[in-house]
Amino acid sequence: MATTRLMAMHIAKGKTAARSIREKIDYAINPAKTEKGELVTSYECDQKTAASEFALMRKTYLNITGRHRDGEVIAYQLRQSFKPGEITPEDANNIGRELAARFLKGKHAYIVATHTDKAHIHNHIIFCATTLDCRHKFRNFLGSGRALARLSDQICMEHKLSVVGDPRYRDSNYDHWLGDKVKYSHRDQLRMAIDEMLQNKPDGFAALMRLLEEAGWEIKQGKQISFRAPGASRFIRMDSLGEAYSKAALESVLSGEKQHIPFQSRRMKRKISLLIDIQEKMQEGKGKGYENWAKKFNLKQLASSMAYLSSHDIKTYEQLTALVDEAVHRNDELLSRIQSAEARLKEIAETKKAITNYLKTKDVYAEWKKSGYSSAFQAEHEEQIIIHKAAKKVFDSLGGKIPKIKDLNAEYSTVLTQKQKDYADYRESRNQMRELLTVKANIDTVSERKDRDREIVR
Repeated sequence: MATTRLMAMHIAKGKTAARSIREKIDYAINPAKTEKGELVTSYECDQKTAASEFALMRKTYLNITGRHRDGEVIAYQLRQSFKPGEITPEDANNIGRELAARFLKGKHAYIVATHTDKAHIHNHIIFCATTLDCRHKFRNFLGSGRALARLSDQICMEHKLSVVGDPRYRDSNYDHWLGDKVKYSHRDQLRMAIDEMLQNKPDGFAALMRLLEEAGWEIKQGKQISFRAPGASRFIRMDSLGEAYSKAALESVLSGEKQHIPFQSRRMKRKISLLIDIQEKMQEGKGKGYENWAKKFNLKQLASSMAYLSSHDIKTYEQLTALVDEAVHRNDELLSRIQSAEARLKEIAETKKAITNYLKTKDVYAEWKKSGYSSAFQAEHEEQIIIHKAAKKVFDSLGGKIPKIKDLNAEYSTVLTQKQKDYADYRESRNQMRELLTVKANIDTVSERKDRDREIVR
């Protein structure tokens, strides 16, 4: 679950617009907080010159529109904070970029910096108040914070992350956590009821239906069997529950021809956890109550581990080890490809921005050079000169050649498409790897304890 907060940034007293923005950006991109800058990404600006670029866009806006206002907003800071332990820093940065892209609709330059120095991973997203065409400002309308929170929740759900339940927009800040309560649909309730009745081993399909009726479910026979939950207004057709809950599938289970695997919805599904070393915890001072809870917890996790082996048809320890090795290799390979794509996308974006900045500032730089590098001229056009120098450094690193924007756009599109595909595969691969590693660790723990007990008996 992620919480958000939108804050306006003004020109600090006694400071210039560029310096006011620079201080905020410097805090956001602090290498000590962003894994040495690895967790900083940007759109339509370069993190090294973003403050000057934001200030130049503001100055251009003032020249075009002539609108000067007291208490002017020069930029905005958007904070997005995630539940501890639920997300990786890389995923958090990607979600922050997606939030900024969808919230700002590509009209504003921004920087996304992911901080890992606190228990909760959080994003600092700083975007220029002035639009890229320098003709408008961001409209911080009444309720924009609420709209931002709803968008953040939507993106989190799309990425299978939990969201804030019953959000309190007025009095909760960005690191205030609210628990979420799981609510099951009537279909989930019906699947759970069927799972429960199957444990009683009814003598045939008709007996299963009788047990469901006794539990309060109303059953309507016909071309399609339908069920209505206690207190519900609508019936649920059996063929809408999934293939595992069809009449034919359940009859096969009841006759012993097929094994039934209980349904787990995304919200119901629980991750398999590592077994607790109860002896170690007791030595740390835990009480009898904790010991009883930990024993039950370990039994549940061991049962989940065995169910995982059964459902994935893993019959030997060697097979499990091979699958773990394969999953780790696959995960590392995908991560390497994603990192290479990210690096190339960053290079392309920096090159495109450098070309734009070079063309926008070359006349000012030429005049400064013509003036004999006048200090007065430099002070008046500081932002343009800084941006021009940074753009020239990029060209120097490319051997002085300026590539075509058209070619850069085509390559960017190709790399981005492949990266998005690899990232979707990586998320799935990572989850599979974690499950396999946890299951193997639990099996290893049980095996080690059995060997230790044998040694004690001897």
